[in-house]
Amino acid sequence: MPRLIVLNGPPAIGKSTLARRYVDDHPLALNLDVDRVRDLIGGWRDDPHAAGLLARAIAVAAAAAHLRAGHDVVVPQYLGRPRFLEELEATAEAVGARFHELVLWDEKHGALRRFAERTRAGADPAHLDAAAHLDTQGGPAELSAMHDRLAALLPTRPRAVVVPTRDGDPDQAYRDLLAHLD
Repeated sequence: MPRLIVLNGPPAIGKSTLARRYVDDHPLALNLDVDRVRDLIGGWRDDPHAAGLLARAIAVAAAAAHLRAGHDVVVPQYLGRPRFLEELEATAEAVGARFHELVLWDEKHGALRRFAERTRAGADPAHLDAAAHLDTQGGPAELSAMHDRLAALLPTRPRAVVVPTRDGDPDQAYRDLLAHLD
C-alpha cells in the first residue's frame, strides 16, 4: 500500500534533506516539494499567497495520481495550520494510501540558529529564496512565530509523530523517520 508521508517542521530542520534521502532509497517514490512547484508558477513573487494556494492544489492532484499508481509520496513542507494537512490526509484516504504525519522538531533556539546558519551558508538557491521571502514577512520574528504556530498545532494533530532532530546528525533523523514509518 503506498504511503503519503508529510514531513512537517520549522524551516531548516531537515525536511528536504530527509525527503531526498527517502526517495533515493525508495524507487519511484516522489519528493513533492510544494515550494518547488510554486517556483514553476510564473510571477509567483508578485502574489506569493495566491501562488502558494495554486501550488498546494497542484501538489494534491500530483500526490493523488502518484499514489494511485502505487508509489509513495513525500511532502516536505512547513505547515503551521491544519487545512493543507487535512487535504493531504483526505487525499490519502480517497486513494487507499496510508497517511503518515511526521514533525521534525528542535527547540525554538535550535531551529532559529539552524535557519540562520543555513542562510549564511547560501549553498542552495531555494534556501536563499526562503530567507528573502521570510524577510518580507517579518524576518526572525516571523520565524519565531512559525515555530510557535507549529507547537500550538501539535496537540490538535493526535496522529502526528514528533521526531526530534539533532543538528549535524541527519543519519539518526533518517533512522528515526524510518522507524516511525514501520
